[in-house]
Amino acid sequence: MKSVHNSRVADIFDEIATMLDIEGENRFRILAYQKASQTIRDLPQELSEMLQEGRDLTELPGIGKDLSAKIEEIVKSGDLKFHKELQKKVPLSLVQLCALQNLGPKKVKKLHDKLRILTISDLEKAARAGKIEKLEGFGKRSEEKILEAIELRKTSSGRMPLVTALPIADSIVEYLKKLKGVNKVEVAGSIRRRKETIGDLDVLVTGNINPALIKDAQRFGDVDKVLASGETKVTLRLVQGIQVDIRFLEPKSFGSALNYFTGSKEHNVILRNIAKKKGLKLSEYGLFKGSRQVAGIDEEGIYKKLGLDYIPPVLREDRGEIDAAKNHKLPKLITLKDIRGDLHIHTTASDGSNSIIEMAREAKALGYEYIAITDHSHGQRQANGLEPRRMRKHLEEIRKVNDSFKGLEIFAGSEVDILKDGSLDYKDDLLDEMDVVVASIHSHFLLSKPEQTKRVIKAIKSGRVTIIGHPTARLLGRRKPVDMDMDEVLKAAGDYGVAMECSAQPSRLDLSDLYCKLAKDLKVKVVINTDAHSTNNLHYMELGIYNADRGWIGKGDVINTLPLAKFKRFIRYGR
Repeated sequence: MKSVHNSRVADIFDEIATMLDIEGENRFRILAYQKASQTIRDLPQELSEMLQEGRDLTELPGIGKDLSAKIEEIVKSGDLKFHKELQKKVPLSLVQLCALQNLGPKKVKKLHDKLRILTISDLEKAARAGKIEKLEGFGKRSEEKILEAIELRKTSSGRMPLVTALPIADSIVEYLKKLKGVNKVEVAGSIRRRKETIGDLDVLVTGNINPALIKDAQRFGDVDKVLASGETKVTLRLVQGIQVDIRFLEPKSFGSALNYFTGSKEHNVILRNIAKKKGLKLSEYGLFKGSRQVAGIDEEGIYKKLGLDYIPPVLREDRGEIDAAKNHKLPKLITLKDIRGDLHIHTTASDGSNSIIEMAREAKALGYEYIAITDHSHGQRQANGLEPRRMRKHLEEIRKVNDSFKGLEIFAGSEVDILKDGSLDYKDDLLDEMDVVVASIHSHFLLSKPEQTKRVIKAIKSGRVTIIGHPTARLLGRRKPVDMDMDEVLKAAGDYGVAMECSAQPSRLDLSDLYCKLAKDLKVKVVINTDAHSTNNLHYMELGIYNADRGWIGKGDVINTLPLAKFKRFIRYGR
């Protein structure tokens, strides 16, 4: 039986929720599956292991007896009878349509009922034929946006989020290291550069390479199909849908192969040109002077021979790292040890899974000095946003917890919607009661570039904002960034002492690495937050650090690396 990972169980529950929504089922039943899915995704342990240990799954948030039994059925059989039955009424192709930007279950149902649309291909044909704009509730602009969403899906299809790929890569490495004769195992490719999405995995192996070892490498538990097998390379497709190339190397070429297969292509081209100018030849097999290998056992030796400081993989994108390495000016990368707090955290007061105290305890266990509780403003009704009276009581509760909680400062705040006209979702008198205001876009994603730019800059200039949350509002593979003049927005943020968030939420990673680099160049402060909705979400911090590192962000650029006293000064004065 193939392994059933938590992500697959969560996917099934998400699909059920969407199918029930298309069917017009009770909203509370739909929410139960959605909440259970999020609980499962946040688990630090595999459900299969928990069941083997005899754990009672009903102890998990939002998991009752019915859902617990369904989880067990999926883990044991790989599928769910109820899921299959629903598919007879609501095909999975309709669920896929709901994942497109601006298409929810109600619109998908109307498209199916009126135009018999079942697949993305059907949808594209209908849109190009001008049939959708004629439907009530759609129009010409909706039809154009549907085509844009389809194009976005095409460009992101086949790529896996970094957060999903990392544990898969780790499990492959762990498996291969245990095989007899293996000396070294490293993952290369875009995952080593910590790109936000991953196309496939490249794994490099050295040791006593023999037919038995190559055969054993193909027995990794998640293998769906062996696509190719030779003396130096095995290509596998995993049950998660990702392709894995395992390459078997001689030890003397390990460093050069690791460098070559890590990339990027642009970075590698520059390295080869530098080698050529020095009378050397660089390839995946080593760095050579004529027929003599002068480096290649490790990466450090290659960079040294080329007259460069060692360049960390996250920087190898041809964005100036070569010149910086020549002049000993590479940025010092941020690590988890540098982070002193998390300033974007949700609790059960809005749409979080844990209480203030539970989030504080987890943050303290992570070694943080401070956090900010920032539940949603009342405009986010679907996220149980707090109307002003509830928010005031919530702020009082946060401060009561802070007064009694030792070893961690808990700041009281909110994630406040930036409204269409750029005003904020609470009045100034309530905003003035908060320590931290995270202002975010959660609606009106389709405004023009001038309108969107003006909107965000107005919020920045309000004098009440500490942080602009997930600034471009993108959802990887699902929603494009809003169209704004980021240069102008960042300049305004710098002028008014507002920090730009580098969100560690796996579906966002927003600011992107390129915008992080722009913020760095414009000397705008950044904050790396998790946008945590559970205690487990607090552990996403490293994903945000990867994005910041790729954007050359240093410790001095990040406000939540500040010690408590200096951080208090920033939130008071913006400096």
